[in-house]
Amino acid sequence: MLPTLSQIESTAPLVYSVVPATPQYCWPLLGERLGAEVWLKHENHTPVGAFKVRGGLVYFADLAKAGKVREVITATRGNHGQSVALGARRYGLDATIVVPFGNGVEKNNAMRALGAKLIEHGEDFQEARQHAIQMAETSGAHMVPSFHPLLIQGVASYGVELFRAVPNLNTLYVPIGLGSGICACTAVRNALSPETKIVGVVSAHARAYALSFASKQPIDSPVSTQLADGMACRTPQPEALELIWKYVDRIVEVSDDEIAAAMRAIFECTHNVAEGAGAAAVAAIAKEREQVKGKKVAAVLSGGNVDREVFAKVLGASDAR
Repeated sequence: MLPTLSQIESTAPLVYSVVPATPQYCWPLLGERLGAEVWLKHENHTPVGAFKVRGGLVYFADLAKAGKVREVITATRGNHGQSVALGARRYGLDATIVVPFGNGVEKNNAMRALGAKLIEHGEDFQEARQHAIQMAETSGAHMVPSFHPLLIQGVASYGVELFRAVPNLNTLYVPIGLGSGICACTAVRNALSPETKIVGVVSAHARAYALSFASKQPIDSPVSTQLADGMACRTPQPEALELIWKYVDRIVEVSDDEIAAAMRAIFECTHNVAEGAGAAAVAAIAKEREQVKGKKVAAVLSGGNVDREVFAKVLGASDAR
């Protein structure tokens, strides 16, 4: 499942035709607060405000080669859906996207603005995905998965940018939704910086990957996070688990309160907007402050697509310091 460095580099031009390389900055004030040299990989700076678009560009370019697909369908909590909508529009395909009820208003609006037809179904991502699969079987539309080797290959381009720009990282913290991001990072780490530890980050209110990692077997877990919708996974992806078990050093769980504190810290120290999942890696660094003290670490700020009202509420709250 993991792409080689040459495979990643061979498809990078597809990514860069739409997505310029995103920056990685070391923010002194954030490092001072966390007690380490902290680098942020700013995937909130892509044209859809999240890392997913990189994989979608590679996947849709491959899909277009066959020339047989006219309609695609997928399920999402938002960032994958924007990637699919953008890819479909780029190649003149119709896109239908299924989201659960209560999905982020602004993510939904962004997908519609990219030309996708939106359908609300189910109480969580798994129910939305099952409905999308059934719709694809009935209509003959192509079901775009949320986890696939080509998605990993495209996403891995940000890992190459980071590891080449910031050598000798002690640890890289990566949020886990279904797993494309962390699997992409392990592929690049293996090729360019084998001494760097990869730490996965999950919501303490969506524990499927943490429980599965600890037990070395797939375990479903209910989802109750109100802030980290990009990590709201009830059922882990088997292929992702195999790679995580093999290559990831550990998994850290962070609560909604810890994520909210990280969102505030990122804004105060860098004036960047991070959605819940996007701030989770910084929350994990804060939680492991003693372990990373004085070290050179990085966090993937995987996206900045948070609804205005949610972000205003987060920023208006106080930290217990």
